[in-house]
Amino acid sequence: MRPASRKRIGDLLVEANIITTVQLEEALAHKKRDERIGDYFIKQQWITENQLIEVLEKQLGIPRIHLSQYPIDPELIRLVPKELAKRADLMPVRRDQNKLLIAMADPMDYFAIEELRMVTGCQIETSIAAKDDIFRTITKYYDLEESMEDAMGDLVSADEEAQINDITDKDSPIVRLVNQIIANGVVQRASDIHFDPQDQDLKIRYRVDGVLREERTLPKNMQNIVIARVKIMGNLNITEKRIPQDGRIKSIVHHRPIDIRLSTLPTIYGEKIVMRVLDLSNALNDLDNLGFTAQNLQAFQSMLNKPNGILLITGPTGSGKSSTLYAGLNHLNDEKVNIITIEDPVEYQLAGINQIQVHEEIGLTFASGLRSILRQDPDVIMIGEIRDMETAQIAIRSSLTGHLVLSTLHTNNAIESISRLTDMGIEPYLLSSSLLGVMAQRLVRRVCRDCAEHRAPSEHEQKVFEQYDIPVTKITQGKGCPACTNTGYRGRLAIHELLQVDEMIKGQITKQATSIEIREYAKTKGFKTLMEDGLQKVADGLTTIDEVLRVATSN
Repeated sequence: MRPASRKRIGDLLVEANIITTVQLEEALAHKKRDERIGDYFIKQQWITENQLIEVLEKQLGIPRIHLSQYPIDPELIRLVPKELAKRADLMPVRRDQNKLLIAMADPMDYFAIEELRMVTGCQIETSIAAKDDIFRTITKYYDLEESMEDAMGDLVSADEEAQINDITDKDSPIVRLVNQIIANGVVQRASDIHFDPQDQDLKIRYRVDGVLREERTLPKNMQNIVIARVKIMGNLNITEKRIPQDGRIKSIVHHRPIDIRLSTLPTIYGEKIVMRVLDLSNALNDLDNLGFTAQNLQAFQSMLNKPNGILLITGPTGSGKSSTLYAGLNHLNDEKVNIITIEDPVEYQLAGINQIQVHEEIGLTFASGLRSILRQDPDVIMIGEIRDMETAQIAIRSSLTGHLVLSTLHTNNAIESISRLTDMGIEPYLLSSSLLGVMAQRLVRRVCRDCAEHRAPSEHEQKVFEQYDIPVTKITQGKGCPACTNTGYRGRLAIHELLQVDEMIKGQITKQATSIEIREYAKTKGFKTLMEDGLQKVADGLTTIDEVLRVATSN
């Protein structure tokens, strides 16, 4: 082996001028004992995984491969133990007589290479692949395909009574298959998992970064037993197939706590199930992580720090309103502050905060729960959603009697929320006295850092930016790589429009000024619409103009 291959990854990155010696020393001092140093650099966002792979490829002469382009022979899966593949982040790719090509996240892990040589009896040739690419491939071939084969075989041989036992036995193939479908969704960062019954089969789809894609298709004869297993996990009635049901699943997937909200819906081809995956380890709980501009972050924090008033967050379902509310509560969470929430459902459980789950069937609604909350001496109240006049009136009165109230509302933009509340029956003078501000938000996909490339804006794009007087010199977009499953996007960020209610706007609300009049004044004070905030983030290289146009309209 060449001497260069004996160098540490950290030294190679320093030689390539990607990190400094100071950063290397900090990493060696602070990384966990069993943590790879490259993973620490990526976590700190000092480098991208793509930069790490490029350095290893260039310095060591080890080729890079994309595992999605290689069909994996089942014989290789039986040759390399699953435990070793998962522990060392490696995947067998191809065997040529006595030579075994493997993909590794860390091709300098000589102990793993030697262990693999002893286990397989083969001469080992290494290649580099992205860690997520390896993780997804291991999950697909070692876990999901194995569970699928076992479940199919078990289903053919089992009678009806045995099938019922299968969905309750944690070691049965069908239980393992459903668990692996969920685990695979978590690996791919899916926010929702769909079980869609069709005429001839059962489709499994994942929503990743806000976009649905088909993952796999199960035979029609597996539909009933798979759906029944999911319903048992959510403590639902498996004999009731005529009406919708809702449930909840708590689980640990790959050492991460996962909370799943379950919803069933009867369709002509059977029950459709949607799982909403809440990854508690990735819950956004810091305002700095929400994509605020410096101006909006400062304004939002100043409103949160007010002793009383009402602060509203608006947007459609799936626009990140709950994440922003929880981040706001986390900012306020202190032992000196009594925070009480009423939600439907309680999505994330926060330590030190009293959270109430709405139960309309027994009379615990937002309005009735809110009345009880006011007798509990709260400082901050969070209402999951203002849905009706009664809830709106109690929320407004609560904010006028010394409480800070946070809530959500379904409107298209921030300024429309004012007319929405007056349409509900709230008197303009009460609204003007209590409203601190309204923030509308949407989620856009973030350009993948690993495959981002720059180009000059097109003529059409230049015109759009000029229309909003936003300077732009280059457009950033992802060309597609294993880290983002060739989409060019990885993760999401929010775009915002934040209306701060000052004395002038209070007067406009009392006089029932139009939305256009309020907007024109707000713009003189620096108000930015969703479109303007989104286009600024395009100019900053964070997202694309297509994403902004998909979720925001000019107003």
